[in-house]
Amino acid sequence: MQLLNIGFGNIVSAERIIAIVSPESAPIKRMVQEAKDNKIVVDATCGRRTRAVLVMDSGHMILSAVQPETVGGRIDKTISADEKE
Repeated sequence: MQLLNIGFGNIVSAERIIAIVSPESAPIKRMVQEAKDNKIVVDATCGRRTRAVLVMDSGHMILSAVQPETVGGRIDKTISADEKE
């Protein structure tokens, strides 16, 4: 199981991530609000501004204060480190 740091000591399973998106567009804002209403959002921003939304295979959404590019780069590093082993 690959674990991914999404900022401020919060870690998720990299294998369960479907998408990493920016929260700026209206459709993503609606998806996040709907997930909040259904209580399937995990807020991992530690009170900071949401910069990335991770969509998980379970239907949950995780809010992160780290840029989507940064999270994606960390996934690449995790996968390449695993391939070396």
